[in-house]
Amino acid sequence: MTKRWTAFSLAGLVLLATISPADGSTVLSGAAIPKYFAQISMSPTLANPALLLIDESTGAVVYEKDADALRRPASVLKMFSAAAALEYLSPDLRYTTKLSQGATATSFILTGNFDPWMTNSYSDAQKYHRAWISYLVNKTISELQRNSTSHAVSISYHGVYSQDVLVMQAALHLKGINASIAEIPAAAADSNTGAEIASTLSPTVSDMLKFALTYSDNLVAERLARAAANAAGFGMNEVGVDQVIRATLDTLGVATTGMYIHDGSGYSKENRLNARLIGSFLVKIRNDPRFTSLYEGLPISGVTGTLEYRYRTTAPQAVGLVHAKTGTLDGTVSLAGYVESGTHEYVFVGIADHIRVGNLPTDQARTTLDQLVGKLAAPKVL
Repeated sequence: MTKRWTAFSLAGLVLLATISPADGSTVLSGAAIPKYFAQISMSPTLANPALLLIDESTGAVVYEKDADALRRPASVLKMFSAAAALEYLSPDLRYTTKLSQGATATSFILTGNFDPWMTNSYSDAQKYHRAWISYLVNKTISELQRNSTSHAVSISYHGVYSQDVLVMQAALHLKGINASIAEIPAAAADSNTGAEIASTLSPTVSDMLKFALTYSDNLVAERLARAAANAAGFGMNEVGVDQVIRATLDTLGVATTGMYIHDGSGYSKENRLNARLIGSFLVKIRNDPRFTSLYEGLPISGVTGTLEYRYRTTAPQAVGLVHAKTGTLDGTVSLAGYVESGTHEYVFVGIADHIRVGNLPTDQARTTLDQLVGKLAAPKVL
């Protein structure tokens, strides 16, 4: 369906307060913006939110409300993990996991470099070409049956997440194979590895972080953050994730006062950020080529990822014009990113983390945030 847009000509110093698209809605600009944002900030559906709007080209704050208050960011935090991954990992890095024969017909060696792309979901493996744990399970069983009549195996591993190996052990058990597992040092893995049986290869770090942002995948985001922390020398744990995100923000010149990071996905309710920090971060990375893939991974309103079905009915004039990371927890709805507004682009942050728990309050908060941002959206006039 083709949309027609009403064209305006600007002459002299005439300032238009609004631009009207063909659907009859009104797009805010100029002095009308702060008044409207202040009005919507009082909406009970947002329950006293933190809001921030910045003119991306100048860095000027257009509107703010509780921008320095520490709030639960939910999955908006994934953008910081993505930035850390791009800062400390090669964007072209790919992860390999190998299953090899051990010293005996019933022993196997699993080696890798902590692939973030592993999944136990068949549908995810098929749809997104994820590295599938059951693929390694099936290869183990086939090799065992080819060389032995035993129903017991030993799996030694290095550079593989213990959670993935435990999933593999459980899957083998369901198929009648008793598997004992043990983590071993790298040197032991190298010296005992026999013929390769199977292997998996991940996409690039750049493509994985795009996936994590577009679909808000907690596991991939968490593991990329831990990989970045490890590469930076901070260790692959919660403390390391906090440190690597702080180091990344320090490099960008973004103040981290009061910030608390408990994980790399935003799933924890212990995480605390403020809207000003998030807004400053978004301004800094927007035109930095190092973070192009981060911007490209942000869901697009009414088009991709977690925003695919939003805006189509709540703010149809904004379809395709908002690039933003969503966030949802019990009692929290957040949205942060960029909105195209004619000759302008705005950075916006909205965190409503005092709403009531439940599907209805969550949907209402999402709708209000979508409509708020949608009031700014207008295509570029060529």
